[in-house]
Amino acid sequence: MAHIVIVGAGVGGLPCAYEMREALSKDHEITVINERDHFQFTPSNPWVAVGWRTQKDVSVPLSPILAKKGIKFIQDRVTKINAENNRMELQGGEPVAYDYLVITTGPRLAFEEVPGSGPEGFTSSVCSTEHAVTALDDFNRLVENPGPVIIGAMPFASCFGPAYEFAFILDCVLRKKKMRNKVPMTFVTSEPYIGHLGLAGVGDSRGMLESDLRNHNIKFITNAKTTKVEDGMMFVDEMDDAGNVKKQHELPFNYSMMLPAFKGIDAVAEVEGLCNPRGFVMIDEYQRNPKYKNIYSAGVCVAIPPVEATPVPTGAPKTGYMIETMATAIVHNIAHEIAGEKPETCGTWNAICLADMGDTGAAFVALPQIPPRNVTWFKKGKWVHQAKIGFEKYFMRKMRKGYTDPLYERYLLKMLGVNKLE
Repeated sequence: MAHIVIVGAGVGGLPCAYEMREALSKDHEITVINERDHFQFTPSNPWVAVGWRTQKDVSVPLSPILAKKGIKFIQDRVTKINAENNRMELQGGEPVAYDYLVITTGPRLAFEEVPGSGPEGFTSSVCSTEHAVTALDDFNRLVENPGPVIIGAMPFASCFGPAYEFAFILDCVLRKKKMRNKVPMTFVTSEPYIGHLGLAGVGDSRGMLESDLRNHNIKFITNAKTTKVEDGMMFVDEMDDAGNVKKQHELPFNYSMMLPAFKGIDAVAEVEGLCNPRGFVMIDEYQRNPKYKNIYSAGVCVAIPPVEATPVPTGAPKTGYMIETMATAIVHNIAHEIAGEKPETCGTWNAICLADMGDTGAAFVALPQIPPRNVTWFKKGKWVHQAKIGFEKYFMRKMRKGYTDPLYERYLLKMLGVNKLE
């Protein structure tokens, strides 16, 4: 009998647990360890931050749904992984031994890299639902006291879509409240140009997003190295293409939402030979760590090299579809290993994204994620806004029931009118 432990119960971890239970006989034990007692649907956080969703709307309690599937759940924080001896220590409980370990923790939010940033500083975040709830409080204060707004992403950020989403969603909300004229907005991003997205652009993402920002009267600063944040003031070095300071900005604000740099969580990053210097798990084509062959990883916490070098460091995003294929590959490969066979399933490096923009939306497809690509596609329209709402409902319903089919592939391909991604 094998014991498979999955650390993290997000968009990668929870589906992985469901699929693992479906693939393996009841002789094998599956345990999920997660700090929170609930699953969060992270893509909905920008809506939470303006009051379009509540925390309850985008959360699912983990214990009852996992128990129905015969999966053990431990709510706790992993403090140390002894990879040589296949054991881990927990903050509040007994050590846990494993035969196979799946790391799907997501990232640690490295707000400390920009002094004064983050919910404990002077900027908001939509990286977790708890942060989005706090961001809603900050938004309500903005409504009471309108003034300048700064939205964007800091150096080493790798997930730029939510920043664009939130900028347009906030613009939409303020227009509906008849107070957009009282709120100057600036988009500040470490990307070398608008629409880079950590992907060197997708189709005409640069032209379309630049046009949208201008049409919505949102100024922007690219190659932006945010250096520190004080109460009501952000300090930004605008770099040139050679990485030299081109201009220094001191930007006043009444409200700011800035996506931080990501790093690996401490317990994972501290394992010698498991991670790269920023704490992301190194994996081979089968999602396995090259040193510890019984440790697999999927999602934002895996190491993927940047698509290209940029004057201000940026990372490569991991979209939901990509994460889903990583988790599925892990399930198949662990099943192969338990059966005495060699791993043979690989995740895909294809990127698909539905981005809400308040009353419209943008969708892109990059096959593969890293150029040159076989397919490059970027479109916008109200249908994307409706599609994302529909996908949220679809995904949450399946999470509550315990799905075993590929949700992103099934839903997104239908929305995009595509039969298969290759």
